[in-house]
Amino acid sequence: MNPVLAVALKALVVAALGLVATFLGSPLVRLVLRRADAPRPRSDAGVDDEAEASPGIQAASAQLRGGRWIGLLERLAVYASILSGFSGGIAVVLAVKGLARYPELKATTSGAAERFIIGTFASVLFASACAGLAWWLTGLW
Repeated sequence: MNPVLAVALKALVVAALGLVATFLGSPLVRLVLRRADAPRPRSDAGVDDEAEASPGIQAASAQLRGGRWIGLLERLAVYASILSGFSGGIAVVLAVKGLARYPELKATTSGAAERFIIGTFASVLFASACAGLAWWLTGLW
């Protein structure tokens, strides 16, 4: 294969999967959060008081404003960190996100902490999977 064509093809794959990781992660994270917030079947012993008092993970989105934009940037940064070989970048992204949200998470008793954790895990896992796929595909030629 022509070396210029190979480089162009690799750049196209990396860019396309970067867009997938960044923008298609949002619907995926929303789906995961909806599944995590699904009603639980009642047990014979009755409903747990804590579960009944919690407004749920979906309702906590009002407390964690800016989550969609933060998620987009988070996935892009994780994707770029993995492909550039800077694994410490993932730690930086998660540390900055956690420290920035800490006051909001500490001040609430709703499902905000669960939303934060589940959303972050789903987002990072999706970006990592896309980066792994890009790395694998670009290594094929």
